[in-house]
Amino acid sequence: MSGTTARLSRQISSAGDLQGVVRTMKVLAASSIAQYERSVGALADYCRTVELGLGACFRENPPVVPERARKERPGPVACGAVVFGSDQGLVGQFNDLVTDFALQTLAALPVQPHIWAVGERVQARLEDAGVTPIGVFAVPASVGAITSLVGRIQLESEAHRAKGEYAQLYVFHNRPQVGSLYEPVSQKLLPLDAAWAAGLAARPWPTKCRPEAGDGGTATLRALIREHLFSSLFRACAESLASENASRLAAMQRADQNIDDLLETLRATFRHLRQSGIDEELLDVISGSEAQNPGAAGPTP
Repeated sequence: MSGTTARLSRQISSAGDLQGVVRTMKVLAASSIAQYERSVGALADYCRTVELGLGACFRENPPVVPERARKERPGPVACGAVVFGSDQGLVGQFNDLVTDFALQTLAALPVQPHIWAVGERVQARLEDAGVTPIGVFAVPASVGAITSLVGRIQLESEAHRAKGEYAQLYVFHNRPQVGSLYEPVSQKLLPLDAAWAAGLAARPWPTKCRPEAGDGGTATLRALIREHLFSSLFRACAESLASENASRLAAMQRADQNIDDLLETLRATFRHLRQSGIDEELLDVISGSEAQNPGAAGPTP
């Protein structure tokens, strides 16, 4: 009996320690969600500024698809895609959902994809599906590290695009949703959509002084397009990180509840065994007392 109660006591202590770790992870995940959501909100103002500049350039030049100067050559035989996932586990189906969505979307295209994976978990999921990424990036651990990651993605993807390997670039990531954890989404970054460009050109300037690009708009347009791509990738990464932490928070909440249930069961079993042990000891004492004084328990003659 004592061995059983001692074992239960150790199990209760271990479960309590594990619950402390789980609750700490819950706090960290909730804090990270707020951090990444604030970064997305702050990025919105910068995106509006970039779009105003693009609209000003498009008003001076026809809002055609503004890629780099095109050469007369056959169309590319591949497209580029960046898939944001996670490096760490305890995120449920986070990586499975975005990977399946990306593969289904890319399978419908008439070209072969060149995929960059952001995160070891999504890399493994892609390889399990028979797709080997041409590059893998580590998931940033904070908002401050997103900028360097996006810069590396831009440099590597632009190097491949400059070789004529692809002209289309997609990004796939999970986006937080109201009423649910997240959902996988995609965005076509290149070539820029002509209707979107025309919409920017038609957008009214917020002041009476309309700007003009002194170089004819070519260099300015290219710089603004780079900033647009940067902000799009930054937003995708921040939203993916917010979704990852939301998924981890949900997993930790389930784990916390499961540990609560386990602790309740263990403590109830421990109390039952302890009470049973006390009852047995009392019965042994009473039986021993009656054995030593056989007449004490009987009626007085």
